[in-house]
Amino acid sequence: MAVEPVLLAEEIRFVGPASIGSPVVLDGVRFAVGAGEVVDIGGPSGAGKTTLLRALARLLPDATGHLALRGVSADEIAAGEWRRRVTLLPQKAALRPGTVRENLLLPWTLKLRGEEMPPADGALAEALADVALGDIALERDGSRLSVGQAARLALARTVLTRPEVLLLDEPDAALDDDSAAQVAQMTARFAAEGGAVVRVRHQRIDGHATRRLRLSDGNLSEVSA
Repeated sequence: MAVEPVLLAEEIRFVGPASIGSPVVLDGVRFAVGAGEVVDIGGPSGAGKTTLLRALARLLPDATGHLALRGVSADEIAAGEWRRRVTLLPQKAALRPGTVRENLLLPWTLKLRGEEMPPADGALAEALADVALGDIALERDGSRLSVGQAARLALARTVLTRPEVLLLDEPDAALDDDSAAQVAQMTARFAAEGGAVVRVRHQRIDGHATRRLRLSDGNLSEVSA
């Protein structure tokens, strides 16, 4: 019996702006990812990989097609609720002025999570330890973190919100090998605990991906091992 995917995308289509000739960026893309999967998406520069992630996160209003989360159509799920459950982490970590603690708790300052209890310091410390930042004090100024530390903190913050699907846009593009390995390991743990992961990758290949796809000419194809 086939297992229902966590996230299903069918006939996703997106056409670029008229100012650059209205190119077809996504041409009827079909895609599914299940619980426990880490799916890597590669392809040439400019192929539309980030655009696809934005479409999956419902951050691309002009994209057409059908999305479903655990069998429920996106039409039946409010956009804010969808993005709480299907969360996109952009390539560049977005840290606000303030401490590490304040940056980790940023999602709980938003209206969408206004009724949720924010994680206690113990949970925040565990999340930092999970990405090898256990030696970083919660009171530390976030602006003093390195690029690699900031990227790992951003991932820890996203995982703390407990999304069902994690969309990662080149999560290790600007990281050294050690930082990239920590990000990959936390991503694998998220999937092992029942989450679904879609990663846009450019160069690095690790052993955590369960499938690899290639986006080219607006379409996805399987990449053989």
